[in-house]
Amino acid sequence: MDSNALSGFVGGLWDEQIVPQLTEYIRIPNKSPMFDAQWAEHGYMDQAVALMEAWAKAQPIPGMQLEVVRLPGRTPLIFIEIPGQGEDTVLLYGHLDKQPEMTGWSAHLGPWKPVLDGDRLYGRGGADDGYAIFGSLAAIMALQAQGIPHARCVVMIEACEESGSYDLPYYVDHLAARIGKPSLIVCLDSGCGNYDQLWLTTSLRGLTGGNLTVKVLEEGVHSGDASGVVASSFRILRQVLSRLEDETSGRIKPQELHVEIPAQRVAQAQRTAQILGDAVYSKFPLVDGMQPMNADLAELVLNRTWRPALSVTGIGGLPALDSAGNVLRPYTAVKLSLRVPPTLDAAKGGEFLKRLLESDPPYGAKVTFDLEKAGSGWEAPALAPWLEAAVDAASQQFFGAPVAYNGEGGSIPFMGMLGEKFPGAQFMITGVLGPHSNAHGPNEFLHVPTGKRMSMCVAKVVADHYVASTQGLTRGVAASHAHTVKGEDGCCD
Repeated sequence: MDSNALSGFVGGLWDEQIVPQLTEYIRIPNKSPMFDAQWAEHGYMDQAVALMEAWAKAQPIPGMQLEVVRLPGRTPLIFIEIPGQGEDTVLLYGHLDKQPEMTGWSAHLGPWKPVLDGDRLYGRGGADDGYAIFGSLAAIMALQAQGIPHARCVVMIEACEESGSYDLPYYVDHLAARIGKPSLIVCLDSGCGNYDQLWLTTSLRGLTGGNLTVKVLEEGVHSGDASGVVASSFRILRQVLSRLEDETSGRIKPQELHVEIPAQRVAQAQRTAQILGDAVYSKFPLVDGMQPMNADLAELVLNRTWRPALSVTGIGGLPALDSAGNVLRPYTAVKLSLRVPPTLDAAKGGEFLKRLLESDPPYGAKVTFDLEKAGSGWEAPALAPWLEAAVDAASQQFFGAPVAYNGEGGSIPFMGMLGEKFPGAQFMITGVLGPHSNAHGPNEFLHVPTGKRMSMCVAKVVADHYVASTQGLTRGVAASHAHTVKGEDGCCD
């Protein structure tokens, strides 16, 4: 492999084609179905699919077959097959649906307003995860430009990930024969601790949540008349949430929602804390004077990756401040997002959460918790020696620094599903969501140089995968290796 030629090829493709394509993609408000119930009627998802489909079909990839698969009543899926050498298959995954707008964007920015400012391409979805199809095909084309062999590649781009990937199992079953049994799975929907090296994700938290409603009246009444007689729905809500969360420390109280953290993940968290330093928390836009929840950086890493945590992401039943009268309101509702440990069964966790919140309501109030989602997390299988060497070589070659390993606090439901279906596969889970990139929030951006280097690293790993496959090193490895802790470099497999 001519590294300089590969870098030039990928960099040129990003500058000339991929960044302009992502710019147009950002303009499309193709929100995930959970955030746009009329997504099919609005047609934005189809626009995003058409943009990616047209670009991919225009690329000079011999033998490539692309199909937009549409199962009745489900979001579409882009399915690409690229012939290769040998008997192995590489599966590359991404998604094209987006989170909603969110408030707080800088005046010159907006969710559907792409802005290229230096190395940053601002706008919703560029980094999460619109770049995935472009980065995947760029890697394959870079290899083919040098005549470097690679295994058969399958690219799957779904349109339901931000809603929990509930459509994806149907597509995986529908396309099972065409997918085959991949020995390497590459996912480009994760994060990176910094922009200085390649980061591999070793675990992902799961997610459960829904809408918690406390109702005390059939209609609002004069607060001077009812207060002290009728309990406030907001106060009852606070009581009920205190069953789940310690409001002082933020710790989730029920032990049923915790797991024992593996020793190698604790060691990994300590090494990650050493690499990142105070960037563990300073990457967030904290208000002046705000401190992190713990002074121990390794504990913060574990909080983010292996411990349950609650976020209240929406609220109902409260009028805006400028229209709030002296009324004891009939109800208060909140949307709960509970991150759960990677190895916890999220469905059972959701059922437990519903029982916990609804049982024995204070004052006999009507307390209901409507579960919306439950997606279990994922822990990476043992890293095969060939892949461990490949990712480190790729990071050294294209970032100039060793590979780093970390868990992620977010969820990619597809990973757990694939881990069950393909227990012998190896996983390269990585991404471009680094410090301040702010996925799901305001001012989200894609760090373009990292996107380029990511494509280069994927090309290197796919090439090394083919070499390993010719030596019989790529089959059944994950199922036969135990987790071990590496040395001072902090690598855990």
